[in-house]
Amino acid sequence: MTPSPTPRFGLDRRTFLLGAAAAGVAAACGGGGSDEPEVSYSVVQRYPSDVFVPGEIRLPFSLANAAEFITNGPDELGAQIVDLDGAPIGDRITAVRRDITPAPYYAFRTTIDTPGVYGIKIDGGPGVGANFQVMERDQVIIPRPGDTLEGFDTPTVSEPGGVDPICTREPVCPFHSMTLTEALASDKAVAYFVGTPAFCQTGSCTPALETMVGVEAEYAEDYVFVHAEVWTDLSATEVAPAIEALGIAFEPALFITDANGVVAERLDGLWDATELRERLDAALV
Repeated sequence: MTPSPTPRFGLDRRTFLLGAAAAGVAAACGGGGSDEPEVSYSVVQRYPSDVFVPGEIRLPFSLANAAEFITNGPDELGAQIVDLDGAPIGDRITAVRRDITPAPYYAFRTTIDTPGVYGIKIDGGPGVGANFQVMERDQVIIPRPGDTLEGFDTPTVSEPGGVDPICTREPVCPFHSMTLTEALASDKAVAYFVGTPAFCQTGSCTPALETMVGVEAEYAEDYVFVHAEVWTDLSATEVAPAIEALGIAFEPALFITDANGVVAERLDGLWDATELRERLDAALV
């Protein structure tokens, strides 16, 4: 029997900087050798680092100094993917600043075809960069682009399925009128959000869910939005069945499918309304 995953929070339950289990900080060391670029800030990883497989990879970062997030960073950042020896891989990449609470982020995208450990060196960040690992596809069980999203009877207003509350947002979000199974059978595309707003009000889950609430009306003709909480209750001691079904061990995550239930995009960690619209639109093409 496969053990139930214990979710890692993409941000701490209350504040990001007090302990990001699925995030990391590549801290600025200052000074450096004469060949090292000047370090202007630290880069804060805002993604789980052990869920990547070959293909397109999304790497969102925020910027910070020794005490807090940087909220007035550049409009655009450049970066270079490197191997373990520091040799460049592919062309330089860029990411625009996306403003959300509690701090802006930059979501770099790159394509990597071979499993292994890589680094990303962000302009103005520490010379050592931040490492990430690309796993073999069979080592990652979480649904990814190209996979069919399996249905599950997620908690609804009429059938909570032992989860109380079914939504820790106040007021309850409008994404609990049908189960994921019903949504996938609706002949519409699906946006399936997994996260616990009550436990990261100033982190990722609340802002991520609020962006979905804000854009739902624009996509009502093409999408069904569904939300599932991570825990069975507010004690946060028992993982909800919907999470066990996914094999997911972090939050928040958003699975965007096409009308056939095939995952077109998975957003991990955080996203703003603009990026969300971009990815919802892309799944309909």
